[in-house]
Parts: sequence; structure tokens; C-alpha cells
Amino acid sequence: MRNIGIDIKPPSKTCNDPECPFHGSLSVRGKILEGKVVNNLAKKMVVIEREYLHYVKKYMRYERRRSKIHAHLPPCIEVTKGDKVMIGECRPLAKTVSFVVLGKVES
Repeated sequence: MRNIGIDIKPPSKTCNDPECPFHGSLSVRGKILEGKVVNNLAKKMVVIEREYLHYVKKYMRYERRRSKIHAHLPPCIEVTKGDKVMIGECRPLAKTVSFVVLGKVES
């Protein structure tokens, strides 16, 4: 198992996926984000929804915004709909996939 340089508990299962940051050769660099899994129907991919606050200068208030991010799901990490996960940026794996799931986040 590789050390990916991020303080997160590695998965207990093993896999032979070359696009797994722990058991393959995929490097994680760039942004590290947290979000909630809203869809896991695709094979080896999940959709993460991220909520954040955006400041509106004209009204001097914050508004709530959200964005959806597609992320690769290695077979060694098990997540279901509604789980809070940590994702890390990597090289583009598909047309819309440039993130990989690093693991679950305990609330």
C-alpha cells in the first residue's frame, strides 16, 4: 500500500485497479474537497455534491450554492448514497472525471 501524503485512513480492502491512489499508480495533487455522495449508479464512478457559501457584495450577505463533481471510485473503497467523502484532484480520467475518492469522513 502506497503513502499518498494525505492524512486519511487507508482502506482495509485491497484492489488491483491502476487508477486507485492507494494500490495503483495514480497521483493525487491539487484540491482536496469534501462532499456528499448523491449518485453511485455508474460503474467505478460517483457524483459528489458540495455545498458552500458565496458572498454577495451588493447585499452584504451570503448565499448558499452547490456544485456536483464526478469522481472515480476505486473498488477497495465502499460508499453508499448519502455518505460524506473526501475527494482529491488527479489527472483527467474521463471527459468529466478529474477527482478520485480517498475515503469516508466520519461526522
